[in-house]
Amino acid sequence: MEINWLGAALAFVAGMVVAFIWYQKGFIADAWEKLTGVTPERSRPARARNMTQLLVANAVTAIGLAAGIAITSEATGDDSVGLALLVGFATWLAFSATTLLQHNAFELKPAKLTFINTGYQLALLLAMSLAIGLL
Repeated sequence: MEINWLGAALAFVAGMVVAFIWYQKGFIADAWEKLTGVTPERSRPARARNMTQLLVANAVTAIGLAAGIAITSEATGDDSVGLALLVGFATWLAFSATTLLQHNAFELKPAKLTFINTGYQLALLLAMSLAIGLL
């Protein structure tokens, strides 16, 4: 197995773009702020830590997804973009969506917040998968 490092690097960039767009004022951020109570002012003291965590998490996700796509591609003999997107979707469904659904339900978080957060994770994983699959 060989990891597509260029694809992983582009996936990392794609992930950062998705995060930037998803949480821009007026897009989804307004609803997310209302549901979480986390405003830019309230989060300012933790911004450096949060951005560091986002960078690390997106890097690990991009590398892990590149490895998962490489393993699946090698096992199936298929190196198409469609396969990369399928791996991204399966990753979201099996790990991200189910985990967020479970945690948010037990933490009594609103369904709309679960939808926003799982939607973000789906967009993130598909964008990363697309970047990897195109290379």
